[in-house]
Amino acid sequence: MRGAGAIVAEDDIWHGGDLATARALFPDAPQPWIDLSTGINPIPYPLPALPLSLWTRLPGADDEAALIAAARAAYRVPDGAGIVAAPGTQILIELLPHLAPAGPVAILGPTYAEHAHAWRKAGFTVMEAASPTEAAATVVVVNPNNPDGRMLSRTELAGLAVRCAARGGLLVVDEAFADFTPETSLVRDLPAGALVLRSFGKTYGLAGLRLGFAIGAADLMARLRASLGPWSVAGPALHVGAQALADRDWLARAGADRSRDAARLDALLAPYGRIVGGTSLFRLLETPTASALFVRLGRHGIYVRRFQSAPDRLRFGLPGDEAAWSRLQAALIDAPETSPPA
Repeated sequence: MRGAGAIVAEDDIWHGGDLATARALFPDAPQPWIDLSTGINPIPYPLPALPLSLWTRLPGADDEAALIAAARAAYRVPDGAGIVAAPGTQILIELLPHLAPAGPVAILGPTYAEHAHAWRKAGFTVMEAASPTEAAATVVVVNPNNPDGRMLSRTELAGLAVRCAARGGLLVVDEAFADFTPETSLVRDLPAGALVLRSFGKTYGLAGLRLGFAIGAADLMARLRASLGPWSVAGPALHVGAQALADRDWLARAGADRSRDAARLDALLAPYGRIVGGTSLFRLLETPTASALFVRLGRHGIYVRRFQSAPDRLRFGLPGDEAAWSRLQAALIDAPETSPPA
């Protein structure tokens, strides 16, 4: 964790949600900060009352079984496939290279940088490209992609899985932002040689709960579960996750609401650049004045996501209430160096 006054090194991986860096960059910004730098649903699933016992005892096997059953139904996991719960998908990203077959790895990018970082740390040769390379045994795809929302069809992914399996490799599909587009998920027709990651916290607005899932061949999932060890997911996360994943009505309403919010954000940002993609939880703006706009918003206490490799792009999460929408609109209007022409 960086301190408030820390300097961001050139080789650091930048992430959203780092308000310590925002405060260090803009110490005089008005409070409270509006954090638009993540792709987390700003209107979270309503937390149920939690029994005290969830905090005072170790998570039970029945609690984990209830969560797995809810996730299996919510994600439409086919019979015979395995599913593993973990304290967030990040730990799964870190573990997978230690369980995967040897051989070069292709990451379809630009995308979430922790994928390439994890495979390189484990000693793999990693190639980052806009399309899969024939030389790769293992391919990693974020679908929908972060940050541009790029999508590969289930047919394309199934073809990649066949190619990876023929090389003795693995297709890893990170579906962190797929909850609102379930028709695009590879899970329900999971091909041999494919593994899917699903995130809970983004869609349900409860990132601090730390909950994620891996779905794949039963033998690989058994190895992954053993690598996590006992009690890997906290009792409160098991309880909340099971209830939320079973609440299909909430998911449908949230998906429709966030889709409207994304369209509203597009309309607000369009005069300041070109919307080049995103999902219903974030939008990607391309503009030659990205650096100036980042600074102007920061001085107004609004933090958006910038990119080392794409300095002309900014990613905007969704404001969570009308006050936040109003502050964003006012900050954009009050940006003379980035204002649209009259």
